[in-house]
Amino acid sequence: MAALRQSCQLFRVRPGRTLFTKAAPPPSPIRTGIYATVFTLSAGLFAVYYFDARSALHRYFLTPVLRYAVNAETGHQLAVKVLRSGLGPKDPIADDERLQTELWGKKISNPVGLAAGFDKDGEAIDGLFDLGFSWVEVGSVTPNPQPGNPKPRVFHLPDDGGLINRYGFPSQGHMTVLSRIKARIPTFPSEDNDRASFRKDSMLAVNLGKNKTSPVESIDDFVAGVRTFGPYSDVLVVNVSSPNTPGLRGLQNKDALEALLTGVMSARDQIPSKPKLVLKLAPDLEEDQLVDIAQVIRNSKIDGVIISNTTTARPSSLRHPNKTETGGLSGTPVKEFSLRALKTLRQNLPSSIPLIGCGGISSGDDALEYAKAGASMVQVYTGFGYDGAGACRRIKDQITKKLATEGVSWADVVSKAVNELSWKEAPKPTTPETTVSQLTKEAEELKRLLNELGDRMGVVDPDSEVAAATLPAIMTPHNV
Repeated sequence: MAALRQSCQLFRVRPGRTLFTKAAPPPSPIRTGIYATVFTLSAGLFAVYYFDARSALHRYFLTPVLRYAVNAETGHQLAVKVLRSGLGPKDPIADDERLQTELWGKKISNPVGLAAGFDKDGEAIDGLFDLGFSWVEVGSVTPNPQPGNPKPRVFHLPDDGGLINRYGFPSQGHMTVLSRIKARIPTFPSEDNDRASFRKDSMLAVNLGKNKTSPVESIDDFVAGVRTFGPYSDVLVVNVSSPNTPGLRGLQNKDALEALLTGVMSARDQIPSKPKLVLKLAPDLEEDQLVDIAQVIRNSKIDGVIISNTTTARPSSLRHPNKTETGGLSGTPVKEFSLRALKTLRQNLPSSIPLIGCGGISSGDDALEYAKAGASMVQVYTGFGYDGAGACRRIKDQITKKLATEGVSWADVVSKAVNELSWKEAPKPTTPETTVSQLTKEAEELKRLLNELGDRMGVVDPDSEVAAATLPAIMTPHNV
């Protein structure tokens, strides 16, 4: 019986149109127009909102969704791909004049840069400049491609505003990254722009790393990086501070560092464009180590120092379960270590060597704290990952507001701190020869004044006994 009913279902005739059925009414042009208008306006508003890096959409929706929907490394890679595509948001506002600063005699539009580690292979350079950073640093880049450490190797600590990574310099190698940098070179570059960034008042930096398989004591990877990227960079960063490459931090020891800096400086000096050479240090160095490093830097021709990289320390304040993971800790928890190291270096380096602060910067107040400690500019990394595309603009706006309240500029704050806090060379001891020479000059000046006085009074002739006797009297041995 059931089979019979099923057969009937198969052959059931479905009702069609008859004289007594009605066709569906044609769509109303008005209704269609309304729907199309609403859709167009909605899409337009979303586009405007999305492409403006300042919008809350990025900070409170897209970035958190990305963080919780996928693992930390996948989210990182997706962000890089979006910025590479040209479809990323942009900072639509020109930087306030109060934010202007100067490095090595060149103007920088604002003091907020992006640290190495975000765009490891130079894929999204222009997308990152579009977010408002004045300094974009790609890398670390190793001479040969290498995969880095096994996954998982990146861990969020949202309760602490931190991040632990043990990437281990995953890199596509010099040649791949170089090809991307060279592809940015415009066919007809502007004659008034001498920057490798090809952005007004901005700088492109390349962070140089070392292959895991290279000999621990060798400096060859860094020398190769200088030669490869020097002609196409504004700044080269020698990274001897990552905790995730075995033996790398040993190059911060005094003797090893002297050999390293001698080698990379020699390679840099052979490049016609003379890119600036900057050293990146760890925050875990003891004070006496920092003092020794500062002495090496003073005796070299290094152009600046970035302080600092990630820390291997685990402050007791950490709460998130991921705090037990191995790797370098960045974000809010590293700020105290970086600031302490920066202050020590500032006291032991002359004002001619700028410091760049990096570590735990997520607000304008954080940035200004570094400036008041003697940093010429700052870099962000973890704070950018947590706050999203608008992080740079928010920090700049907060700095501008604070500077306006105090009636100063960023350059004023930095200049005051650097002049007051920097190391100053002790005056050379005075020798007897120097004393005699100085007294001779003073006696000659006194003689001239006496002669002028005599001329005005009409009493003393230039060759009078008073004027002639003055010099020998002052130059007697007991006066020396």
